[in-house]
Amino acid sequence: MSHPRPNIIFIVADDLGYADLGCYGGREAAFGPVSPVLDGLAAQGLKLTQGYSNSPVCSPTRFGLMTARYQYRLRGAAEEPINSKSRGSSTLGLPPSHPTLPSLLRAGGYRTALMGKWHLGYPPAFGPLQSGYEEFFGPMSGGVDYFTHCSSAGHHDLYLGEAEQQEDGYLTDLITEHALDFVERMAPGAQAGTPFFLSLHYTAPHWPWETRDDAALAEEVRQNLFHLHGGNIETYRRMIHHMDEGIGRIMKALARHGVDRDTLVVFTSDNGGERFSDNWPLVGGKMDLTEGGIRVPWIAHWPAVIAPGGESVHSCMTMDWSATMLDAAGVQADVDYPLDGVSLMPLLRDAAWDCERPLFWRMNHRGQRAMRLGEWKYLRVDGNDYLFNLADDERERANRAKVDPERLAAMRAAWEAWNATMPAIPEDATVSLGYSVKDMPQR
Repeated sequence: MSHPRPNIIFIVADDLGYADLGCYGGREAAFGPVSPVLDGLAAQGLKLTQGYSNSPVCSPTRFGLMTARYQYRLRGAAEEPINSKSRGSSTLGLPPSHPTLPSLLRAGGYRTALMGKWHLGYPPAFGPLQSGYEEFFGPMSGGVDYFTHCSSAGHHDLYLGEAEQQEDGYLTDLITEHALDFVERMAPGAQAGTPFFLSLHYTAPHWPWETRDDAALAEEVRQNLFHLHGGNIETYRRMIHHMDEGIGRIMKALARHGVDRDTLVVFTSDNGGERFSDNWPLVGGKMDLTEGGIRVPWIAHWPAVIAPGGESVHSCMTMDWSATMLDAAGVQADVDYPLDGVSLMPLLRDAAWDCERPLFWRMNHRGQRAMRLGEWKYLRVDGNDYLFNLADDERERANRAKVDPERLAAMRAAWEAWNATMPAIPEDATVSLGYSVKDMPQR
């Protein structure tokens, strides 16, 4: 059965942990359910329990999202992540000449916008409007204060198009408002046959730890945007709830305009959680290739195609969802930039579908590498090799390397063969959280 080309909304949270949402086992907050809207989308759509991000840090995953290819193919993604020191660089960013998810969709007749975080290089060499988006509102950098909208370097970092935008308000709400405005303007065209693609990239629940009611903290945070001395679990959960409320408003707008049935909404996180996140039962978090750093929520809702109540153990990565969106839209990849991502359209039609293929990661930090194939995972950290059966041991505690050396050798050889097809990590590539790990409480 054929369907109209869907509108597409790709929602990306920032540093959200695997179990932060209620539908992934997250605990209720003191104020009640943390994510009722997203829980509802999962119940009425498809939830994946074995889905991954392309990287355990922000910028590289976003390269994978934008290109539907392994981020290692681009020099900018070797910086983990791109930070304010990259301002003015003509190297560290997403090249405007590279085809992207929005540029391909736009060429295929879609209206396109990014509302939220960019984090793929600074103007004038790079920017959303140079990589396929018609409209943009949000910060260029990785993290900004929710009220002053200043980056860790102290620069005001809020843009409308390519011009700085002074706009009062809590950033999560501002991103929602601009996304709503886009949907309101595009819905009539969508009804008439011109679909839209909206990247909705919230900065929540990334530091600093500020809720909608915490404007008084802005001056305190100005001195240390990483907010090492602040925050708590309840604040963190409230930040997620504010994002969830915004998503609810957008879903209501889709329904009000009668385009909800033919809109594919996908939700995920750019990497695993950070300080206050819940990754249970996974170990590790942001910066790690252990499961807590790369396994993330994946929720898809598209009433015209996806049956309610679906749950899948299919393993996938960020770039697969970008390939899926191109497939759903009937848009072909550029022949000179073949996709590494694999379309999940069969999964959207049938939650029982599965297709085993290897997934690969590498990380400059601590010489990390990882591969997943079926229920098995190969991991290297600090020169030590590990082999885990994730079906039995999601916490990666029982190293099977010595009892199954043949499997370890085969997976290590497969990883090295894959790695040989990727550009080497440049010697000058840096990796940084933006603050010293020694300042943080140790796990």
